[in-house]
Amino acid sequence: MPFAFTLPTTSSLSFSAYSSSTTHPSLPLTATACRGVCRNVLKKHKRLPPQSKNSNLSTVLSALNDYLPYLLTLDAALSSKSVNGEEVELVLKKEIAVEWRTTLTATTPGRQAPRHSGKGLDYEISFILHTLGCAYTLQARAQLLALYASVTPTSDQRVSIITAATKHLLQANSIHNCLASRAIETDASYATIETLSQTQVGLAALALAEATLLAVLKDDPYPAVVAQSRNKNDTDWMIRPPEIPKVRAHLFARLCLAAADHAGKAEAMLSASGRVDERLMKYMKNLNRTSRAKACRFFGIDAELGGEAGQGIAWLVGGKKLLGYAGGEESGSKLSGLAKLKKDWKEKREDKKIEKGGEWGSDAGRLEELRAIEMLEEKWNKMNDTINTQAIPPSEPLVAKMPLGREVHQTKPYVPPTLDEDTLASLRAPPDRSLEGNMLGDDDSSSDEEEVKGESSLPGAFPGSSATTTQDNVYY
Repeated sequence: MPFAFTLPTTSSLSFSAYSSSTTHPSLPLTATACRGVCRNVLKKHKRLPPQSKNSNLSTVLSALNDYLPYLLTLDAALSSKSVNGEEVELVLKKEIAVEWRTTLTATTPGRQAPRHSGKGLDYEISFILHTLGCAYTLQARAQLLALYASVTPTSDQRVSIITAATKHLLQANSIHNCLASRAIETDASYATIETLSQTQVGLAALALAEATLLAVLKDDPYPAVVAQSRNKNDTDWMIRPPEIPKVRAHLFARLCLAAADHAGKAEAMLSASGRVDERLMKYMKNLNRTSRAKACRFFGIDAELGGEAGQGIAWLVGGKKLLGYAGGEESGSKLSGLAKLKKDWKEKREDKKIEKGGEWGSDAGRLEELRAIEMLEEKWNKMNDTINTQAIPPSEPLVAKMPLGREVHQTKPYVPPTLDEDTLASLRAPPDRSLEGNMLGDDDSSSDEEEVKGESSLPGAFPGSSATTTQDNVYY
């Protein structure tokens, strides 16, 4: 369900060319080496096929977390702050300049995100923290893909998967909140969408909205039943029907409304940041609608458990309207004709995306929630037509009177990693200059696209024609 962020890439940077330390001479060079590893990992991750990126996320997180302590030590030294009680002196030779690719910026389809140059160590820290937060969100997304495996996970396995994903999302929320606080104090002259405070506030709210929905999903049996029914490899239905335990419906509904509020806040904050990627804006809008539709489903379950089947069906109709799939006001009205074919085609396309492990979940769970609502609507309509025969009230007044949301997660401040005493002491040794040329990262002059070297024939030209392609200042 979490959004499929694209991790940014960066140009090469040698801290030794911009700074020197009298107390810890090896610090700039070691930081350069860690950054070179991080840069290579990000570039290789970008070039991987979608199916292979999930398994590579642990490598990305490891590289970012290894580089961040050195980067923050440089920042502390420039701010005359101690590191683990030890003074680190650092002198700038010239202002640090670096380029990053802004992946949140709206671009023309088929074109890469633009590069943006910035100056100062704060610009570098902002992008590293932003990349780290997005990587944790992607890790949560990779965890949740296991819920749709060919072998349906057990209830204990589901809880374990969702708990791990929630942990990653809350970590992403803490990082984005930390970055939002830093962005208020930094120079805005080189600001991009990723380094703006309102952008990070919006991303923090988005991560919190997704974590709140996972708190509901952990005890919500209906999505699991729907996923099991659509799993071609699952045969448990031949042995026994799926068990649907009673849920704390009213509490879950209020949690879903809190998630909708966070999604709405994220959409508002990112809209104020400028030209944000349309896929992300559409995802946040769908997440808001899906969260409110989930709340309607749980209010309907609460009403049905209380013997109000007609009111429960009205809540389901209201949920379908919020999702944008409403038919008539009468119960049991179904899509027909081209609308039904379009819906079936979207469902099959989403199922194929999940099988491939690529860009699935771009609708923020909208179709998945529709399936759960339709399953309940069909069941309750049959019961109401044969047993209860209750009148179904209009859904609009019910939806208009939904209560306020209720929070479930308590956000914690992000604690950035620091260098331990032994590592810091080892940086007092003289730097090994013979390794400096290999520490900027491999393929330093190559771009993300395939670089043309030497002479090559021009497409469409006369035989024997050639051209030498040179690329100046190409970093990544």
